Amino acid sequence: MDLKKSWLAAGFVLLAGLAAPVQAGFSDDGLAAFAEEVSQRHGLDRAQVQALVDGAVFQQEIIDAISSPAEARPWRDYRPIFLTESRIEQGVEFWDRHADQVARASEAFGVAPEVLVAIIGVETRYGRHAGRHRVLDALTTLAFGYPPRADFFRRELEQFLLLVDEEGLDPTALKGSYAGAMGLPQFIASSYRHYAVDFDGSGQRDLFGNKADILGSVANYFDAHGWRAGEPVAVRATVAGEAGSELASATRGPTRTRHTMAELAAAGVTPERDVADDTPVALLALEGEDGPEYWVTFHNFYVITRYNHSALYGLAVFQLAEAIREARDA
Repeated sequence: MDLKKSWLAAGFVLLAGLAAPVQAGFSDDGLAAFAEEVSQRHGLDRAQVQALVDGAVFQQEIIDAISSPAEARPWRDYRPIFLTESRIEQGVEFWDRHADQVARASEAFGVAPEVLVAIIGVETRYGRHAGRHRVLDALTTLAFGYPPRADFFRRELEQFLLLVDEEGLDPTALKGSYAGAMGLPQFIASSYRHYAVDFDGSGQRDLFGNKADILGSVANYFDAHGWRAGEPVAVRATVAGEAGSELASATRGPTRTRHTMAELAAAGVTPERDVADDTPVALLALEGEDGPEYWVTFHNFYVITRYNHSALYGLAVFQLAEAIREARDA
């Protein structure tokens, strides 16, 4: 469809089908200003943009969900959500069923195949849980009803309008997560526009059902964020004394490699396998079942946390990837 022309011409009875404006719950009356700004900036039809955002339905459960994300839990509670026998078995099944697409994406972008599979497993359980909220409702609710991140979600709502225009998608039908993430890899609108690829040459970037596009897009995302083929992700470590503990990252967010292995070793950090002294690393400390759990992380771990800005997420993806690969090779 083309917002610059008309959804009606494309067969969508848009204006008649949308609900009446639902303003309750929105923190301001900026919908009209948003529609005006976006339509002028991108040459979109203002009336259609206005009708879309006016037709979005405020969802309190979305506000509740984003206010208490799983990543706020300690590692000992977060890990069991994703490291289950069923998720590992389903990962092996997904890999076997789509082996050609997994291999092609891995080879084209240099990203470990088990990591590609694990991303889909963590995000949507291999497509079984891709989201039940209308993306339009989610983004509008967060853009105008959640002040802490209103600016971010207004940008994503704008990106969503551009995405559906470019890809010919029905903006009133797409469903995703409470944060507006879409498809099996759960790309937000800006990531969909910038990193999704048409990996099978069909003429469309389909992250909802096309496994070639899905896997190729995840691999492209990692490649664009600096994934280094063949390099490690993380290794378990022990820490002796307080000096090493003080070097551990205190953040749950992305962990940059701020030290060398030699610096960590001098502070009493011992990885479970040999790491060259000059290797850039970080030290991650998490709340494990039996007390502090330490991990030496590498550049590729940081890349995983660019997909979701959480060290817990990064470690869950890594451990699920390892478990899937080991189960498949057994």
